[in-house]
Amino acid sequence: MLTSAIGLAAAGACCFAGTVHLQHRAVHRAVAGPVLRLPGIRAVLRTPGWYAGIGLAGLGAVLHVLALTMAPLAVVQPIGVLTLVLTVLLARTRLTPAVLAALAMSVAGLAGFVALAATATSPALPAPGIGTAQWALLVAAGPAAAARYARGRARSLLSALATAVLFGFTSALVRAAAVAPLGGGAAAVVVAEAVAATLAGAWLLHQAYASGPAPVVAGATTIADPLSAVLIGVFAYGELTPGQLAVLAVPGLVAVAGLVLLTRALPPPAAPARRKRREGPLRIAITADTYPPDVNGAANFAARLATGLAGRGHEVHVLCPSPGGESFTETTAGVTVHRFGSVRTPFHPTFRICPPWRTAKAVPALLAALDPDVVHTQAHFLVGRRAVRTATAAGVPVVATNHFMPENLLGYGPLPRWTHRPLARLAWRDLVRVFDRATVCTTPTPRAAGLLERHGLNRPVLAISCGIDRAHYAGPPAGPVAAPAVLFVGRLDAEKNVHELLEAAVALPPDVRVELVGDGSERARLEALAARLVIADRVTFHGFVPDDELVQAYRRCAVFCMPGTAELQSLVTMEAMAAGKPVVAADAMALPHLVRPGRNGWLYPPGDVAELAGRLTAVLADEPARTAMGRASLELIAGHDLDSTLDRFEEVYLDVAVHPVAVAVRR
Repeated sequence: MLTSAIGLAAAGACCFAGTVHLQHRAVHRAVAGPVLRLPGIRAVLRTPGWYAGIGLAGLGAVLHVLALTMAPLAVVQPIGVLTLVLTVLLARTRLTPAVLAALAMSVAGLAGFVALAATATSPALPAPGIGTAQWALLVAAGPAAAARYARGRARSLLSALATAVLFGFTSALVRAAAVAPLGGGAAAVVVAEAVAATLAGAWLLHQAYASGPAPVVAGATTIADPLSAVLIGVFAYGELTPGQLAVLAVPGLVAVAGLVLLTRALPPPAAPARRKRREGPLRIAITADTYPPDVNGAANFAARLATGLAGRGHEVHVLCPSPGGESFTETTAGVTVHRFGSVRTPFHPTFRICPPWRTAKAVPALLAALDPDVVHTQAHFLVGRRAVRTATAAGVPVVATNHFMPENLLGYGPLPRWTHRPLARLAWRDLVRVFDRATVCTTPTPRAAGLLERHGLNRPVLAISCGIDRAHYAGPPAGPVAAPAVLFVGRLDAEKNVHELLEAAVALPPDVRVELVGDGSERARLEALAARLVIADRVTFHGFVPDDELVQAYRRCAVFCMPGTAELQSLVTMEAMAAGKPVVAADAMALPHLVRPGRNGWLYPPGDVAELAGRLTAVLADEPARTAMGRASLELIAGHDLDSTLDRFEEVYLDVAVHPVAVAVRR
């Protein structure tokens, strides 16, 4: 009887190896990314090989159940290690010394486990403790939850471990029902649990397929499955005593160590096949989750980049949300802009998003039709992340530029401030998970690049300025200036800290005006603050203005002020410098890259209104120093010329289009 059970279990393991091979290949051909979602499920269900895998899985399950009726769990489950060996061979894995050592450890460990278990167990099964076995569900929940926040092979391994525990639990239920029949009600519960655990395990198994190599999935399931089943057999069914389990621990640990070594020893996956780049100008797809008419730094940069590249003869396509619910395509300044119907968000008054069910279809279809040489994403939100997944799956190199800081969004939500820090950590983790798939990443400043690296980004990061058309802002004001003015340009939102400028204005000379260009969620509160401080007659809220009026505002101001603390570069500060103006700014994020204290302006500690007022007063009172600082701004901003930015991005595009792999880049 025992010999027959071992033979049946071995045959079942062969079937399961075929299942892993066929279904892993089906998932990787159908899914563009490390996570299996609804569109991917539809694609998988259209793959014939996946159904062949189902057939083999069914046959293997029948053989496995027959084996469980003839022998204890501790004998039948470990034989599944054959699945791992066969999967490694079917995957055509390069048998390096490390891979062979890992396989030897896994096979030897489980072989020893089987030998000891066969001599230690008795075919007679005591009354099964089904209630005690329920702890296995909680054990499976741990790695399943951790897999959501892991990446690459770690995600695959954790998902496969959760699968293994669920399958081990299912085997334990089958064993109990086969040799110790239960009552009608209890039997129905056991069957329902077995079906539910099998379905949940199948879902997690396919998530493991999507994010890692087949041998890792097979190794985790074939090693953790028997270990979990044996533990259930010990503590819930009484198949082994704790003393006998201790003897089995040594070969079990050897098998687990072999799995860990295998996960680390497997060679990296081969890069997707990539066609040879066409000759001549590049075909560039820029994806942006915000684009004009949106008014913000990221949208402005994306438009400048697209227009500048088109002006140099490249074929440029922009994929972005539409200002409304309809999708359409338009051509502006030589750039083809594909706009996808969008919806408003409840947490931001102007930011719109494309629904995921729309981007899941529209973005892959459009990229397939465009066949770009490179995809340059400006964000990791819905349009950007779908483009990254699609491009990397097709072997198209991806450049990812980050303009995002969680602080720019958290202030809009109703959540209390104590939740902002943990939510910001989660937001950074989500960004890194998307950008880790890019070929190379860029940020506007070295400080912003360091921020990405501190949050775990494992990709080359280049600091490339967003650039500015200096000539557009240079020149004298259109007419006489009545009184000196302090100018702020930007969104009137929480992270801009415009209230600090208004509070500092109380201490400025009475003839100094404050001009605020821009609009946002804080405008009403700021207007009320100006009235409460009795400076409303000295403060002008311009709202959004046309470009020519914005240029004149820069030219006529005496000093520019930027109190924001979440600036990854601050295009408006660069525009003021291009107009030849001194700058007083918060000593935060990227602003110290633009402001040299005592040379072209001053920095002040964020929140220190008295220091801000003192710096503004000093600049306004000394006209010769103010003029010298303006000249210094012009000299400093020369290094951020838009042509230099376009040169840098062209170099990056050409480099990754020829060598579409991530390489170490000196920043």
